[in-house]
Amino acid sequence: MQYGPAVRRRKLGAELRALRARAGLTSGDAAALLGWHQSKVSRIETGASGVKPADVRLLLDAYEAQDPELRELLLALAGSEDGGGRQNWWHAYRGVLPPAYRDFISLESQASGMRTLETSVVPGLLQTPEYARAVTRAAVGGLEDAKLDALVEVRLARQDVLRSTRPLRLSAVLDEAVLRREVGGPQVMARQLQRLLEAARLPQVRLQVLPFAAGAHIGITGPFVIFSFPSRSDLDVVVLDHLTSSLYLERKEDLQAYSEAFDSLQIHALSPQDSLDCIAALAGDA
Repeated sequence: MQYGPAVRRRKLGAELRALRARAGLTSGDAAALLGWHQSKVSRIETGASGVKPADVRLLLDAYEAQDPELRELLLALAGSEDGGGRQNWWHAYRGVLPPAYRDFISLESQASGMRTLETSVVPGLLQTPEYARAVTRAAVGGLEDAKLDALVEVRLARQDVLRSTRPLRLSAVLDEAVLRREVGGPQVMARQLQRLLEAARLPQVRLQVLPFAAGAHIGITGPFVIFSFPSRSDLDVVVLDHLTSSLYLERKEDLQAYSEAFDSLQIHALSPQDSLDCIAALAGDA
């Protein structure tokens, strides 16, 4: 179990180590090619220290790694810039976003797929502005209006991953409690249910409702998110949210356990069409 930044560094280091080995180079060879000390290469590969995207680019060139998707992903894993050298959009909110939240957004922006179980609230990627405001106000008490506005802006900006040229594939299982919990009042909830109906019709979104009639289920212990990444499945990460922190799981055993749990939840949930009908019925009552 590790926290977000450590997970990124470890995964990046492991990928660079594998690429170096594939190129038939020792860590000393790589250091000599780039005019570095061997200890710098070792620290990068073990995740002991961070690495600038510019240095990752030098390593990828030295290892003749040409796969554009892999290069883009590893450059993004370096943290502060994307593959084109542009600052990531959430850096403008550095003053209001906790490090754990920034790290979550970074992973979300790099992922190709996201599977999530939600037991209490609508996933952030599907929230309306009014719903997002009500949830944020409840979760973070005593916020000044300016900070509350900024956090809501971030929540809405995150949703661009569903509208990009290569949109994130979102599979969400929502406990029925998510739909019945009246967040922000009847009008806010009515608009939120309509938003879910619209989102569920997008080809990149699969939405299922886990009805109360399903009884006790494997997800009863709490919500979770599984991020999947292009090119390499061993870069996948499970994220568990707690009140004051987030936990990132990367072991194969953990990934397999949570993937199997999500598959089980999908089996016990309503079909996507039946889920649409259920949401539509509740929206009609709202």
